[in-house]
Amino acid sequence: MAYETLKYEVDADGVLLLSLHRPDQLNAFNVTMANELVAAFERANTDEAVKAVVVTGEGRAFCAGMDLSAEGNVFGLDESLTPTLKDLEDRFEDPAIYHGVRDTGGRLTLTIFKCRKPVIAAINGAAVGIGATMTLAMDIRLASEKAKIGFVFGRLGIVPEAASSWFLPRIVGIQQALEWVYSADIFDAAEALRGRLVRSVHAPETLVEDAKALARKFIAGRSVVATAYMRRMMWQNAALPHPKGAHQIDSLAMFYTSIGDGKEGVNAFKDKREPAFEGSTNEMPFWPWED
Repeated sequence: MAYETLKYEVDADGVLLLSLHRPDQLNAFNVTMANELVAAFERANTDEAVKAVVVTGEGRAFCAGMDLSAEGNVFGLDESLTPTLKDLEDRFEDPAIYHGVRDTGGRLTLTIFKCRKPVIAAINGAAVGIGATMTLAMDIRLASEKAKIGFVFGRLGIVPEAASSWFLPRIVGIQQALEWVYSADIFDAAEALRGRLVRSVHAPETLVEDAKALARKFIAGRSVVATAYMRRMMWQNAALPHPKGAHQIDSLAMFYTSIGDGKEGVNAFKDKREPAFEGSTNEMPFWPWED
């Protein structure tokens, strides 16, 4: 599949390097990039050659935010509509709502959220607006020493999008989330690390390889089925109102993995050898979550 705004490269270990590819525009986000990213993550989700995803930017920026040079509504929204919350509830996938009302960043982060593979952001430079919020649905963020991050929506008179009001407080806490959103400041990698937005800060020349090495650590000798369960359990069970709900999900996930790849894992442990897991994320025996 050819992309206009992305590069999609899978290595022999199963790590997909997904690169935002508008370097002359500092990888500024537009509707085409939004649609291509959604398609790329949907492709990665069912591509059995892909076991983990690393997202980075070509050139000196990760993503400088929305491309504000577009004609008309720069966010791609249909100003002839007067949508209501009921429209979003009842007509969520209706083309008029999907393309004309739902924010492009949110369509992307919901797709990333559905992914059954680990997703790592390698923030190589400026990550502003949607360039910052798209990374929040990714599992782990690594930043270059040259990274600059900003939730700058207040400067434009708009609000944080991409479901970031759900993701950001879960990652950094409500106080830090509100400070960054209210101030609309652009801050460096050290501040991102202090605020627990990023896992670690890296030299620019090693960032992507460090991210890929971390991805390999997550997938080498691991069951892709168990990893898919782990990813969704951590994201969704943590939002349940009572631990009983988590226990119910854990029990069934444990049951089905124990009679699947778990058998090979136990046998390999007993035989003192590396496991040869054969499970597929395209044939999950139990998946209680909405996709």
